[in-house]
Amino acid sequence: MRKVAIIGIGHAKFGRRQDVNVCEIAFEAIKPALEDAGVSAKDIEYMPVGTIGMWYEEGLPAVVIADYCGLSGVGLARFEAACASGSAAFFSGYMAIASGMADLVLVVGVEKMREVDTPTAVELIGRAGSYLWEFENFGLTFPGYYALHATAHMAKFGTTEEDLALVAVKNHHYANMNPYAHLHEEITVEKALASPVVAWPLKLYDCCTICDGAAAVVLASEEKVKELGIDTPVWVAGLGFSSDSGNLTKRQSYVGLMATVWASQKAYKMAKVGPEDVDCATVHDCFTIAEIMAYEDLGFCKKGEGPKLIREEQTYVGGKIPVNMDGGLKAKGHPIGATGVSMMVELTRQLREEVEPRERQVPMKNYVALAHNVGGTGHYCYVTILRR
Repeated sequence: MRKVAIIGIGHAKFGRRQDVNVCEIAFEAIKPALEDAGVSAKDIEYMPVGTIGMWYEEGLPAVVIADYCGLSGVGLARFEAACASGSAAFFSGYMAIASGMADLVLVVGVEKMREVDTPTAVELIGRAGSYLWEFENFGLTFPGYYALHATAHMAKFGTTEEDLALVAVKNHHYANMNPYAHLHEEITVEKALASPVVAWPLKLYDCCTICDGAAAVVLASEEKVKELGIDTPVWVAGLGFSSDSGNLTKRQSYVGLMATVWASQKAYKMAKVGPEDVDCATVHDCFTIAEIMAYEDLGFCKKGEGPKLIREEQTYVGGKIPVNMDGGLKAKGHPIGATGVSMMVELTRQLREEVEPRERQVPMKNYVALAHNVGGTGHYCYVTILRR
């Protein structure tokens, strides 16, 4: 297996992007990624695209994006793994290079979710679970799924609604400084607690946004890195992936996601590091309880101690393990197919130590960063460890 590096990154503005179609918003990420890598469209051999794509007009998005961006002729594939679709595309791009099949790959994550109204979007996302059992029979959508996890965590460990609100406050704080984020609004615990209930104990400010967005990264082999004279390659050190039953009645626990545990163990083993070596992380905080569970499932603290990390501000920049310094899904936004690739863009910037404003830059000790991307409620999970 050959070494693989990220050599170029690009990111579109997340939000209600009705000023662009899916090809145009993808271009906003692809163009700067190619420029950052110092390569052109004709140099790319393969372009995996992470997208669900059921909300917008194009049924074959990889093809039309390639046409629009001058990439016709490259190998194309579209990847779906629910909310982890971007990471599934990234994994394919990594394997294409690691196996020797390609030297330069462009990974794209894109979604245009605001082409439908909110109730339709919520229903379509709800179909990512066990449709015939949970959605059709019981009307469960993802706020309800994660509310089950939240109440289980509260019952077992004493987690409070205030703990959930603290996660929202942190992530809004960092999104407010991120020019690519959907929400630019500082909030307080009081405001979060007073927001409308969506699925108790989850309120409006406990839930991520439905939005449009795109992100892109250029991957290269070690040989190509040397050939191009790249000064700051960010290496893919470890990859882990797993899944769990799509039917929650078959799960062994509701206080965490076993798919995260299993995927992270694989990634740590491949990278030859442990959670104590990670300088910063982007985790899948589609709901605030998901971030707290991720702290525990990824090994940043013991089970049940996730609330303590956020109460003590240990997941802020300057703390024990900074998490979601870009605002996370919660406030940066969650255009489903783009999320996993967006995480790679943020962590690459962090490892290059080029984040602005500097208040968002994590002080690096080991130059190790972790991305955690979940599809559904642990139906899919990818954990990727990067290092410089």
